[in-house]
Amino acid sequence: MTLEEFAGAIESTLLVATARESDVETLCREAAAAGFRAVCVPPCRVKSAVACLDGTPVRVVSVAGFPLGFQTGQAKVSEVEELFALGAHEVDVVMNVGLFLDGRLSPVSGELREARRAASGGVLKVILETGFLTPEQMREAASLAVGAGADFLKTSSGFGPAGARVPDVRILRQVAGRRCGVKAAGGIRAFEQAQSLLLAGADRLGTSSASRLWEEAKKASGASPPA
Repeated sequence: MTLEEFAGAIESTLLVATARESDVETLCREAAAAGFRAVCVPPCRVKSAVACLDGTPVRVVSVAGFPLGFQTGQAKVSEVEELFALGAHEVDVVMNVGLFLDGRLSPVSGELREARRAASGGVLKVILETGFLTPEQMREAASLAVGAGADFLKTSSGFGPAGARVPDVRILRQVAGRRCGVKAAGGIRAFEQAQSLLLAGADRLGTSSASRLWEEAKKASGASPPA
């Protein structure tokens, strides 16, 4: 994988409660300079990120039903609609894990289908929170999300019991096939870890350590491309 390809898999993420305007601006400038695929910002910062990245190919991602996924389906759908109206290119929505574990697959599928409708032509990723699930449950949840029209299956919010894990990514890749992408997220802080997740089948990496990974990637390649 070239440096350019690695950068193109990165979603530089800032989803902490204390994120300020200046932090978002720094995130966007660094993403544009490195050529990252996207930034992922809180809903209230979408307009700022869109303005900051105007004229660049960097995409703006935000989140719905975040981080626990237990909002009502109507609330999540409204979030998805608003985020795209604000200019987001992609939205990561958290699946209702509690309902799923209850075996209430119809309402879980229903709200994801409604989120898909609300996203229209925008990219919709479904956060499965794999740390709560057994391998068989992961397969079932992933199949449900693919059936609802997800563009990506995402491992975790970063706020659950486990982040991105290679075995989980492999399972999601098996279920997704070529029908949709896989995004690994949660606790990705080292270049070797990032490489392992990509080799396991991830198409995207959501990380709050993007700058560190980028520096490590450049050192590993022995190159220092222009900013």
